[in-house]
Amino acid sequence: MRAVTALSVTVLAAAGIGHAVLSGLDADITRVDAFKDMKNRPRAGDGMNVLLVGTDGRDRITPEEKRRFRLGGAPCHCTDTIMLVHLSEDRERASVVSLPRDSYAMTPAHTDQTTGEQHHGHPVKLNAAYAEGGPQLTIRTVESMTRVKIDHYLEVDFTSFMKTVDVLGGVEVCTAQPLKDSYTGLDLPPGTHRLGGGQALQYVRARHLDGASDLSRMKRQQRFLAALIDRATSSGLLLNPLKFRDVTQAVLGSVRADEGFGTDELLSLGRAMRSFSPSSSEFTTVPIGQMGFAVKGVGSTLKWDPVASKRIFDALREDKPLAAHRPPPAAPKVQVPVDPKQIRVQVQNGTLTSGLGRRVDDQLAATGFRTTKAPLNAKDREVVRTVVLYDPRWDRSAQSLAAALPGSELRPAKGQGPLLKVIAGADFKAVRGVRAAEPPQEPGAVVRGDEVVCGKQA
Repeated sequence: MRAVTALSVTVLAAAGIGHAVLSGLDADITRVDAFKDMKNRPRAGDGMNVLLVGTDGRDRITPEEKRRFRLGGAPCHCTDTIMLVHLSEDRERASVVSLPRDSYAMTPAHTDQTTGEQHHGHPVKLNAAYAEGGPQLTIRTVESMTRVKIDHYLEVDFTSFMKTVDVLGGVEVCTAQPLKDSYTGLDLPPGTHRLGGGQALQYVRARHLDGASDLSRMKRQQRFLAALIDRATSSGLLLNPLKFRDVTQAVLGSVRADEGFGTDELLSLGRAMRSFSPSSSEFTTVPIGQMGFAVKGVGSTLKWDPVASKRIFDALREDKPLAAHRPPPAAPKVQVPVDPKQIRVQVQNGTLTSGLGRRVDDQLAATGFRTTKAPLNAKDREVVRTVVLYDPRWDRSAQSLAAALPGSELRPAKGQGPLLKVIAGADFKAVRGVRAAEPPQEPGAVVRGDEVVCGKQA
């Protein structure tokens, strides 16, 4: 989750600031020989592949920050976030693939960097590769699993993450549901919030908000990265040389990178990405074939879906989008707490207007609601204001449906069950487009950056 700031190195270079400025900043980067003596690597493709790794690094954080943002305990210097970022050859698209830290992995043969012991290849959770063999083993393991050649390696810790967000003036996130995690201290009511560095760290670290744990957290990390890109590219910050210097110093001051990622790379990316925006990015998580895959001596792991994950990594190798191009709709859609695809609806015509029930049913279905496709006539045919009848246990679904029917009345009906009912009144004009506030939860689903940025959703 801290690794998301590393991508901002490339985004923030979009100002095209001079070589001298970046040369000075380049000296702040701690170097690591991440590709030393590597052999039998995958074939290189078009574009650039960057492995972003988030590490702990809480030993750099002040005692007050540790207390305030629930960062107690000893630093583990481990990785709990791994992202594979592909920048297209024309630099018009960034594809971000989250690799779950508990993914089942098989390491190549290597030397343990702590004990010096020689190891044959053996099963581990993906994040354990860093503890055994550092960046080199992490890269070799990811390349072995994905058959995607890694061009650059970037490693970011807590400190860099918080400083970057603060220098940007905060990053805006939105949520349709309250987010409260007692482990990280995250406590956000529904709505839109501008998060400073510490709060942002709580947001991307939270794992105890729902049963999805890491998968849900990766989804929030992807949303945050889209918001970070939007903040950096739309606020004019990149056109201010002093602010650009401050932001890049915040990022690079706590970054470890491979020896080949330097000033020239930053400049070339910056020139190419001047027009980069959230719509230029797409995000997904590796499709999971088996949850809770037990491995002796390792524990419960996540096993990738071999067919679906191959399709994603093939797209990266071939420099193709992860999903088919989806042109933006003509008008923005309203965010709702529940996906219309999960809401069952029975439409009734509460007027004497012939065909009104069918028209409402068709429009709701076109918006994504699961209508019965068999509208009925209501007992009362003199309804003026459209009514949404709902069981109180499905109140969030009712709110989502009412949002698609501007001016409608929400009317509870205890014991009605999960099927919501719409009684179309004389005031009905048209169904308003709505969409779920959260992107698809399923690993493997692809979302575009502008589909998850607050207030700019398609």
